[in-house]
Order: sequence, then C-alpha cells, then structure tokens
Amino acid sequence: MKSELTKQAQEKVGNPNVLVNLISRRVRQLNSGGGAANRPLVTAPDTFGAADVALMELIEEKLGWEMLPETPSGEPQGKRRRRG
Repeated sequence: MKSELTKQAQEKVGNPNVLVNLISRRVRQLNSGGGAANRPLVTAPDTFGAADVALMELIEEKLGWEMLPETPSGEPQGKRRRRG
C-alpha cells in the first residue's frame, strides 16, 4: 500500500479500525472478480494493488459508509447469553 494514500484515507475516516474494515471488505470485493460491483470505481495505475485502488476509491468518495451510533450502555447489541 502507498503510505500517502493511507494517510489521506485516515483523515477521511478518522478511526483506524474502521479504515481497516472498509478497505479489507472492498479488497475482497475487487479480488473476487465478475460483476459490475467488483470493478474498480476509479482509474488507477497498473502498479497499484487492490488495497491501493480501494484507498483511492475512499479518498475520492466513491465508497459510501457511515458510523453507527454507539449503544448508551457500551454493551454490544445482539443476543444476550443466559447464565445458567
């Protein structure tokens, strides 16, 4: 990955964990092949890998994402386990 692209994408997202998740999901899509959703949304040099293309897409705001609000209690949402 190109470090300058990573820095620019980090400025857009803010949270490094979210950035990793966004880019890794998009890289999987790009590498899976087939279909219009798996084509790059930007024109990138041939020397760029899938992660660089995904970073460029994020920087150029071709990828959409939003942060979900945190739960007030700090507990993850979902099923609760019964203690028994």
